[in-house]
Amino acid sequence: MVNNFSQAEAVELCYQNVNGSCVKTPYTPGPRAILYAVLGLGAVLAVFGNLLVIIAILHFRQLHTPTNFLIASLACADFLVGATVMPFSTVRSVESCWYFGESYCKFHTCFDTSFCFASLFHLCCISVDRYIAVTDPLTYPAKFTVSVSGLCIVLSWFFSVTYSFSIFYTGANEEGIEDLVVALSCVGGCQAPLNQNWVLLCFLLFFIPTVVMVFIYGKIFLVAKYQARKIESIASQAQCSSESYKDRVAKRERKAAKTLGIAVTAFLVSWLPYIIDAMIDAYMNFITPPYVYEILVWCVYYNSAMNPLIYAFFYPWFRKAVKLIVSGQVLRSDSSTINLFSEEADTD
Repeated sequence: MVNNFSQAEAVELCYQNVNGSCVKTPYTPGPRAILYAVLGLGAVLAVFGNLLVIIAILHFRQLHTPTNFLIASLACADFLVGATVMPFSTVRSVESCWYFGESYCKFHTCFDTSFCFASLFHLCCISVDRYIAVTDPLTYPAKFTVSVSGLCIVLSWFFSVTYSFSIFYTGANEEGIEDLVVALSCVGGCQAPLNQNWVLLCFLLFFIPTVVMVFIYGKIFLVAKYQARKIESIASQAQCSSESYKDRVAKRERKAAKTLGIAVTAFLVSWLPYIIDAMIDAYMNFITPPYVYEILVWCVYYNSAMNPLIYAFFYPWFRKAVKLIVSGQVLRSDSSTINLFSEEADTD
């Protein structure tokens, strides 16, 4: 009897004096501090990294291109993940409790899904843009205009926000699994289980853009490789500086392959485990342990922090823009007309 009482006494709740409170799973001070540092770092990288991308593209006139507007909108989605989703998810993941109210729990879930899917759709649009640019560079400016880029941005945001709020804010995700939702619900929790129909749609929204991206990036790699070999063959017939030109072509080919490989790999590594787990959970009565779910969710979140590194930091012009922003030179009246594509920037 005494042992049973001691065990009950040892149970820690999210809200000690509230009936139906969730059970809290506390960490010891060391792991707790490490978790806050690691997860907080992801939020900081997502906020400041994407903010630099947005400022650079919107400020410097030389960067006002259809492609860069897509990248800026992508950075906006990832910035919002870092600013409105990751800080609250950090507390939830470390404390194992939701302390921000039931109303914001719904908004948080909607923001989470909206911004993450907006990021996904933007990545898909960027892959299409890059494919046209590589395969048909002469007519690319006429095909992928600012208007087309704007349409891609509007559709990406429209579909992601509509999908998210139509499911989670209306409670449609709980249809058919009401008993399970009641069993999982407690004060201090913020869960949004998906029924089988909605999780299938979620999978398709992930699967279709993923297949498009992998196929397009594969085609880009093959086309770039073919073009590089063709240029190399022409250059080898010339007497002047053929060897140095050949080396430069080979270097560009390796760099393009590496950048595309990193982008596709990071995307798949971040998203694929989470989507597969969501599918399994919906058809296996949500068997995933909470700590496994948190790890998978944070893999997706960290993709928002990595996008600036993959899609922007690889560009020399962006590194130059960052230097100008950080040094304060961006405050000069004529800074928006600075040439970011000088020879020094292109040598990387």
